[in-house]
Amino acid sequence: MSSSEAFVTVAGRRVRVSSPEKVCYPAVGVTKLDLAEYYLAVADGLMRSLAERPMALHRFPGGLDGGSSFYTKHAPKGLPDWVETAEVTFPSGRTGREVCVTEPATALWAVQMNALELHPWPVRRADPDHPDELRLDLDPQPGTGFAEAVEAATEARALFTELGMAPFVKTSGGRGLHLLVRIEPRWSFVDARRAVIALARELERRRPELFTTSWWKEERGERIFTDFNQMARDRMLAAAYSTRATPDARVSMPVRWTELPDVVPEDFTVRTVPALFAAHGDAHRDLDGSPATLDALLEMAERDQHDRGLGDLPYPPEFPKMPGEPKRVQPSKARRPAED
Repeated sequence: MSSSEAFVTVAGRRVRVSSPEKVCYPAVGVTKLDLAEYYLAVADGLMRSLAERPMALHRFPGGLDGGSSFYTKHAPKGLPDWVETAEVTFPSGRTGREVCVTEPATALWAVQMNALELHPWPVRRADPDHPDELRLDLDPQPGTGFAEAVEAATEARALFTELGMAPFVKTSGGRGLHLLVRIEPRWSFVDARRAVIALARELERRRPELFTTSWWKEERGERIFTDFNQMARDRMLAAAYSTRATPDARVSMPVRWTELPDVVPEDFTVRTVPALFAAHGDAHRDLDGSPATLDALLEMAERDQHDRGLGDLPYPPEFPKMPGEPKRVQPSKARRPAED
């Protein structure tokens, strides 16, 4: 074997890694081979997050400090014959094929493609229009940090529990937290997003000093933004155990609720997580238990609309205008009625 390539075997699949000594994270010296071996070490947990899901890749051809990066959504040409794909429908209505993870080796292939982040859809390829995972993205705004995200996650968990739903939590790899709930794949993306909006609005009513649902940054203040649009079609969170594009090679790490008050996101990196995984296992190992329904949240959304006059919220700018969506105009730039 020459120094220009290495081979890593996982679940019986031998995957080639070219330029294994190439440094992907210069600040901590993590190489391409290090990343492949990291995904090998956490393969069981990673597959719980990725299995049978279409996936986009955030690729850094020159490593983290090597200049440009880009997202690959459409499956690239020249895929190995064992890397599978799934057909998805984008917000525009066009369809395309994305890489679909059916075995751990696909994550190693993604390393070969210089991907530093793996972003799966909340659907399985057998039913790509009906999410089976409800995702709540708690995003700290300027003036807030991880401590506030933990407080917000605890409040959100209490509300989920009231509704008969069991959320699981992971670090985002940055300052925020992601809550995941396995759901029955019976609802559309529009319904799932509507359910998240209803949950977010109720959290904001209960703790207005902590939560905001404002899509416009100028209105958020020093609060935790519940990013409801992460539940929209073709919007994806980083997978559990995915590496993130941070200088310290940080990982989006599943944690147990009992551990959350003591969590320090910087503790979870490519260097540290394999030993933690070996010692404690996957904190999300029960995620695929009894799926929940969205009935209670959608009833809450109906009450919001009927009793409070609260309809939809803005979609991301790349989306076509959606039925019932308010104007996508930043409040400070909105045209005001002419004075008499």
